[in-house]
Amino acid sequence: MDKNMTLEKRIAAELYCYQGKMSVFVDDLQGHTVEVGADEEFETASTIKAFILATLYLQAQRGKADLAEEITYEQSQFVDGSGMLRALGVGAKLKVKDTATMMIICSDNIATNMIIDYLGLDTINACIRELGFAHTVLHNPLHFDRYRRLGTTTPRDYAALFARIAKGELVSREASAEMLAILRQQHYNTMLTHDFPQYYLDCEETGAPELIWVASKSGSMNACRNDGGIVHTPYGEYVIVLMNKDFHDIIEYNEHPAMVYGARVSRMILDQVLACEGRLSLS
Repeated sequence: MDKNMTLEKRIAAELYCYQGKMSVFVDDLQGHTVEVGADEEFETASTIKAFILATLYLQAQRGKADLAEEITYEQSQFVDGSGMLRALGVGAKLKVKDTATMMIICSDNIATNMIIDYLGLDTINACIRELGFAHTVLHNPLHFDRYRRLGTTTPRDYAALFARIAKGELVSREASAEMLAILRQQHYNTMLTHDFPQYYLDCEETGAPELIWVASKSGSMNACRNDGGIVHTPYGEYVIVLMNKDFHDIIEYNEHPAMVYGARVSRMILDQVLACEGRLSLS
């Protein structure tokens, strides 16, 4: 084998014809990483919701938030886009944890605004910094008619969030476990899993436990297509973050070039980890 044919070079070869910019951060949680533009700044889109979830659990641990408290959907929190709360209508009451769960699993934008209002934008940013994510900022609530951007982050920051959840170190072991359970239910993981062998992702037909599962949060806006999370394999877990910008097609669809090339890179990483029995490198 050519020892110079690094995983980074293989990724670069895969992306040679991609008309956009993709940054990659992968951590096998055993001391090996793959980094391609890991410190590049990206619009977060809905990936910021994972940082908001972390803030909520930090504030709950401190007694400054109550996961069982009921909050009300108000007209000022309405926003178009993903989610289900639009179908319930203004005045709907939900527990804070249920609202946060909807913010993650169906990327509900109204639920996100409810949690932002509940915690406070300044508090969220202070907690993000306190948790160590120095290059991540929530700039505004979700109101696309008023604001051109939502948040800013880097692949390294986003990967660090998932690595700490995987290790049980984000806020606390109990909080990390609860956040992991919510992130495992997230509906939109096409970029990470599209090219995975479906047999291993869904064992309903056999009744066997899933050999591969993903706990993730994706995000898409005109300026970006992002995905990141924890991938569980029979050999353990790894963290992967893929962030895309500078592409030409702003329409959102599953066969968008960012999704297609992202899925190829994600499968390349999976194959590497499986071949090396849970690591990115045999060394």
